[in-house]
Amino acid sequence: MMSSQSTQNIDLAIQQVLSKFETGDVSIFSHLADNIDFRIDHFQDDIDISWQVANSTQEMMVLMQRLGNEVFPKGTKILSKETTDLGSGWYNTRLNQQFFYAVRQKEVESITYILSHEVDGKVDFFRETVTTVDNI
Repeated sequence: MMSSQSTQNIDLAIQQVLSKFETGDVSIFSHLADNIDFRIDHFQDDIDISWQVANSTQEMMVLMQRLGNEVFPKGTKILSKETTDLGSGWYNTRLNQQFFYAVRQKEVESITYILSHEVDGKVDFFRETVTTVDNI
């Protein structure tokens, strides 16, 4: 049985996905499985997030474009990201980021947790829970 440990291994697909999302690098899709199971949830937030779901790279392309337009029009800055290896290809990542949140028209800082799974260098499962979005 493998014990969990924190890692900043930049070779992990989840680390690549987050770094490329921050820089707007379209090669992000090379780190996503064709049959990705992707969803973003928000804790105690009343905005419509029903569209923040994708089950293929084609759906991910549409989702990423909408995220860029409606949530992150000025991009995002990752303040910190820590990934814990849970074993068997599973990872939990704590992400702290700062961005101009188009929904509120304010600069915010947000902490999210991402449970992900990867195989052969590609993320095939991604569940992000947005826990805080604080105006700064």
